[in-house]
Amino acid sequence: MSLVEDLGDALAQTTLEAMEQIDDDRFYEKVSRVIGASSPTLQEAYLTAVRVRLAERRGREFVAKALAAAQSGAAVSDAPTVTNAGDH
Repeated sequence: MSLVEDLGDALAQTTLEAMEQIDDDRFYEKVSRVIGASSPTLQEAYLTAVRVRLAERRGREFVAKALAAAQSGAAVSDAPTVTNAGDH
């Protein structure tokens, strides 16, 4: 990784931990605005790291729920469908 990616990822990790402690699921957007005022390059690396880490977290939660359902004999829920890949 480059320095910018390393810094963005480290800040993303710290921010996601802070989000849980302060119970604000959009706190990362505030941090993004703060760093974006000084470095759009770091802001983009940071936002990419946040998105990847949040997606990974959701994926792990889905796997855990599917395994729990399978072990209890319940039906495993389907993954959500993507209706428009351009929507975020």
